[in-house]
Amino acid sequence: MDQEQRISKRELFRNFWRLAKPYWVSEERWRAGALLAAVVALSLGIVYMNVQFNAWYSVFYNTLQNLDAKGFWQAIVKFTWLAGIYIVIAVYANYLQQLLEIRWRRWMTEHFNQRWLDHQGYYRLQLTDKETDNPDQRIAEDINQFVSLTLGLSLGLLRSVVTFVSFVSILWALSGPLSFAFAGRTWEIQGYMLWVALIYAAVGTAITIWIGKPLVGLNFEQQRREANFRFALIRVRENAESIALYEGERQEAHTLRTRFQHVLANALTLIGRQKRLSWFTTFWGQLAIIFPMLVGAPRLFAKEIQLGGLMQIVNAFGKVYDSLEFVISSFNSLAVWKAVIDRLALFERGLFKAGALAVIAPAPAEERFDAAALEVRKPDGRVLLADLAFSLQRGERLLVQGLSGTGKSTLLRTLAGIWPFAQGRTAYPDDALFLSQRPYMPLGTLRELLCYPREVAVDDATLAELLHKVHLPHLAGRLDEVDSWSHILSLGEQQRIAIARALLERPQVLVLDEATSSIDEPTESALYQTLIRDLPGAIMISVGHRSSLRAFHNRFLDCQGEGRWALS
Repeated sequence: MDQEQRISKRELFRNFWRLAKPYWVSEERWRAGALLAAVVALSLGIVYMNVQFNAWYSVFYNTLQNLDAKGFWQAIVKFTWLAGIYIVIAVYANYLQQLLEIRWRRWMTEHFNQRWLDHQGYYRLQLTDKETDNPDQRIAEDINQFVSLTLGLSLGLLRSVVTFVSFVSILWALSGPLSFAFAGRTWEIQGYMLWVALIYAAVGTAITIWIGKPLVGLNFEQQRREANFRFALIRVRENAESIALYEGERQEAHTLRTRFQHVLANALTLIGRQKRLSWFTTFWGQLAIIFPMLVGAPRLFAKEIQLGGLMQIVNAFGKVYDSLEFVISSFNSLAVWKAVIDRLALFERGLFKAGALAVIAPAPAEERFDAAALEVRKPDGRVLLADLAFSLQRGERLLVQGLSGTGKSTLLRTLAGIWPFAQGRTAYPDDALFLSQRPYMPLGTLRELLCYPREVAVDDATLAELLHKVHLPHLAGRLDEVDSWSHILSLGEQQRIAIARALLERPQVLVLDEATSSIDEPTESALYQTLIRDLPGAIMISVGHRSSLRAFHNRFLDCQGEGRWALS
């Protein structure tokens, strides 16, 4: 991780631009640009109002010093309408900035979601990139922080620059010269309060960077550990039944406790460093309140300026200092921002690498399934199957068997076009359907489960008939119920739901990767008979260990390991 962080430091702004640019050149660029222009204009309006308030300070405090009651109330009236204008500008500046954040986050989230789903990136990423942990957290949280921090920091920097430009001339003019004797000569420094503000801010910024530098790495690590802990919690929820059957509560408690201790350990280090930074920034900020009065008071006592002039100097000094201490006040946010960019940049690079991997793309073919010169490997390069070739015609059914670890399921992943560690050629019809050993049960109604991945609604009678065919007639009355079906249905029932999907889709090619392994043999036999009867012309490829499956197939492939195989 240290090397990755050093790389990301060198490429911080390049990574930032690569992440930010797509939105600002997208189809929403004109609307986004208009919103950003409005926010910038309102931000500049806030600075302008601060300049007006600064001028008001001189008039108001002079009326107090001169005991000018009429001038006092006139100043109060002016303050009232100045404050009203300021409030309107500030409210709309904040509102439009939040609106821009929401729109940018929506677009960026959809963009990353699409990239994650395209080319099975969500699947390949776990095979090719062990550094990109918890992609869900990067999409859900890191993008949100990236957008909000980018806008907040960039607009804050803009306001700081404009404030500095606006008030630096005011402070120069107000502070006047500072005369003092040294080495037998009289020295005079023009605009001395400006130089004091510059030096004060420079010293504070340098010390802040020195104290807070470790916060970047600590924030990066904290986000990673928080995501790992959350992932462990999700795993317990997703595997609740298995854990309960194993009575694995003690082990799960140990795992959760260990991961949370990692979170706490880094958090304690982080808040310790933040405490050290807060000691200095709080002290420096409080000193900045009284410091310009200490420096400017001699001119007041010398009657070179009035009270209003001193308060105007103090206000101008504060504005110049605030603009220059941007790094001091924003250091924690800058540290989080950099960590977020690092994480998103790593995620994006991982998606790019995963998408660049070559897989065997099947060529279209009518009523046949061809495989030629297939070589299937594990990620470490070990060959599972070598020079494999077979051809299946309409209605033929191939059973793939062999010992565990000989490449049966990996072969099916290769045939499906999702396994990147293979080469060769395949050809089959476009409507092939692949069923895995653990079917996917999406969130939603039972009707949506049965129709997945289709979105077209199917009538109740058809779905009830399908449920009857797969021996789940008791579910026919629950088609529109929304529930956690992956927990309610047993694995065998979930596999029967997957068979129902195949009967609904009626594909020309049906591939089953131990898709009936959790179903009792009599029901398994009945389901295969139903598939053969209802899909008489379909090409079927099955992976399974049971010898009873041979009765439903007429071609056989024996995977023998180390690249060897036998076809009959």
